[in-house]
Amino acid sequence: MGIVQKPLVLLLFHVLFISVLALNITSSPTTEAEALVEWKNSLSPSSSLDSWSLNNVKKLCRWTGITCNIAGRVSKLNISSQKLSGTLAHFSFSLFPKLTFLDLSSNNFSGGIPAEIGNLTHLQYLNFDDNYLNGIIPYQISHLQKLKFLDLGSNNLLNPNWEKISNMPSLTHLNLYYNELALEFPSFIISSRKLTFLDLSQNMLTGSIPESMFTNLANLEVLSLKDNLFQGSLPKTLANLSKLKELHLGRNNFSGSIPDSIGLLHKLQVLELDRNSFVGHIPSSIGRLRKLQTLNLDENSLNSSIPPELGSCTKLTFLALAVNLLTGTLPLSFSNLKQISELGLSDNFLSGELSPHFISNWTKLTSLQVQNNNFTGTIFPEIGMLANLTYLFLYGNSLTGPIPREIGNLKELLKLDLSGNHLAGSIPSTIGNLTSLVTLNLFNNILSGPIPPEIGKLALLETLDLNNNQLYGEVPDSIVDLSNLQALVLFNNRLSGSIPKNLGINSPHLSFVGFSKNSFSGALPEGLCSGFAFEDLSVNENNFSGTLPMCLRNCSKLNRVRLDENRFSGNVSEAFGFHPSLVFISLSGNKFTGELSSEWGKCKNLTNMVMSRNKISGAIPAELGNLKQLQDLQLESNELTGKIPTELGNLVFLLKLDVSNNHLTGEIPQSLGKLSKLQHLDLSTNKMEGSIPKELGNCVSLLSLSLGQNSFSEEIPSELGNLSQLQIIMDLSSNSLSGTIPSDLGNLKLLKNFNLSQNHLSGPIFSSLSTDMSSLQTIDFSYNNLSGPIPLFQRDMEEYFIGNSLLCGDAIGLSPCLSSAFMQVQ
Repeated sequence: MGIVQKPLVLLLFHVLFISVLALNITSSPTTEAEALVEWKNSLSPSSSLDSWSLNNVKKLCRWTGITCNIAGRVSKLNISSQKLSGTLAHFSFSLFPKLTFLDLSSNNFSGGIPAEIGNLTHLQYLNFDDNYLNGIIPYQISHLQKLKFLDLGSNNLLNPNWEKISNMPSLTHLNLYYNELALEFPSFIISSRKLTFLDLSQNMLTGSIPESMFTNLANLEVLSLKDNLFQGSLPKTLANLSKLKELHLGRNNFSGSIPDSIGLLHKLQVLELDRNSFVGHIPSSIGRLRKLQTLNLDENSLNSSIPPELGSCTKLTFLALAVNLLTGTLPLSFSNLKQISELGLSDNFLSGELSPHFISNWTKLTSLQVQNNNFTGTIFPEIGMLANLTYLFLYGNSLTGPIPREIGNLKELLKLDLSGNHLAGSIPSTIGNLTSLVTLNLFNNILSGPIPPEIGKLALLETLDLNNNQLYGEVPDSIVDLSNLQALVLFNNRLSGSIPKNLGINSPHLSFVGFSKNSFSGALPEGLCSGFAFEDLSVNENNFSGTLPMCLRNCSKLNRVRLDENRFSGNVSEAFGFHPSLVFISLSGNKFTGELSSEWGKCKNLTNMVMSRNKISGAIPAELGNLKQLQDLQLESNELTGKIPTELGNLVFLLKLDVSNNHLTGEIPQSLGKLSKLQHLDLSTNKMEGSIPKELGNCVSLLSLSLGQNSFSEEIPSELGNLSQLQIIMDLSSNSLSGTIPSDLGNLKLLKNFNLSQNHLSGPIFSSLSTDMSSLQTIDFSYNNLSGPIPLFQRDMEEYFIGNSLLCGDAIGLSPCLSSAFMQVQ
């Protein structure tokens, strides 16, 4: 067999030799130039590659992005950041055998990476970072055995079968971040022992990290596996990566404790373990990492105190321990952190004071975020020494005392939030010095005094929230100068007087206004919503009067309006336009007049429509039946007339319907029986007539039913006994109901108040009223034609039976029954 195969082997060798010879013959500076031009013609825009021209072949080595070797062959191709679009399909990899450097990063290339890339056997540097390449990474890329630098990051690449990718012994830099890699840790990496940089972040890789990585990759200086789905615990052998300068493992599913051996990584400058499930203590050994500049342990379940050894990491500029279960006080050693720039300790259970001992040493701070803890004491005047601060978040603690005047020294401050404490005293006028401020939150304190007029100097301010304090006096006129204002929230204070008449004219982005629960008076400024950016207007529970600003009609983004409990007047429909985003509106307790327009039926997102206690007249528009999301419809105490539209039966999410105390006529629509989620139905004090429809028994979620003071007649439908959740009240009083009381009403075991008074009911009172309906607190059957003995009730219940001449029993206004034996029979 060996003698027979020898000629075949020679033949194959000859063919291979001819192929290589042909490749060398066909590949030349000219063929390389032709190939580049052909590829350029498939790209767009290609104006940055104008030098790539067949008229300029002799100057190939001067073309944009081209570097040649001594023989004039292309050795480097670098066209990064040229905004080029196209694919790699038209690039003839086989014609560039001398290429050692290829950089196409930061462009818009798409499509896959061709398998022919494996022909670039001399390549040492390959960078496709920040493009739109997709598909599977070709395993032929591992044929590039001289490759030292490989960057395929920020694309849409999928993982191959990692077993097919052979060892790449020369690799020192591997970046595959921000792709769509999934499944296990890429196995070929373990054999790439020269790696100093490895980034697999922002993928969907799962499983645990192979322990062999911590032994084989001892040359690693940067390791980033953040934003994946890795799990398991960190082994003690992590310390084998003794050359590490950066370790990024945040945003995974790692668990267990942080190993003490982490303190052996003496060269570490960055340590990120945030957003995992680490438990237990913060290792005190971290204090040995004297080169550490960044430490991020945010969003874990660490439940120890902060070790004082952290104060030995004197080069720390970034320290984040937020959203853990940390307790105790800040170690005194924290005063050693004189380089600290960003300190985040929020959402823990830390206590004690933020003493001047710390603050006077943290003068390089740009961000201090210690919100949502248990810190106590005052805000010390030394806070004014932090002149570089841009973010100061102290909210959600138990701080007391005044806001120090020295806070006005923080002229770089962008956001100041002191809300949710027990701060008292006035707002210092020095607040006007914070001319870079975008957000000022002082709500939920016990601040008093007037709003300082200096607040009008905060020209960049977007949010001003002072709600739930004890501020008094008038809103200063200077507030109209806040041209960038988006949210003005002053509710639940003791403010009075009128709102500055020019408010809103110079604030075109004003979208949230909260004046509720004060003592404001006068009309709302006509230009308040002149920027038409309004989304939320809450001015309820004041003494406002007059008509609403006309600009309100054109605020198409409006989603929430509360004007209730004021003295506003004007036509209710003319005051508003069509607001497709409107979710909540409450106008109750005002003097609005006019009729409800059918246009309200176009507010398809409306969940609450509350317009009670006004002077609104006319009919209820049938178009309200189009409001499929409506949960609360309150129109009581107006001057409405006509019938209840049957279309209201389409409001399948309705929880409350109250049209009481109007002049409505006609019958109860049977369609209301479709409202299976309805909890409160009040049609009382109208002029309605006809029978009570048995379909109401289908409203099985009802908690209260009030139909009193109408002209309903005929019998009480036994189906009302199906309302087993009814507990607040059943009121059918002051109608013309006749017949007997259905015994099925005994099923209303949760009912507390039962009123059938002033009807024409006859017959006995069913005995189960006293036994099954044990929750009753008030019962009123007075002024009917009922007969026989009354049931025995619990003595602490209010009961009324007067006006039933044929009733007997132990109750006010009734005669005793003839014999106890007769009562027992009943």
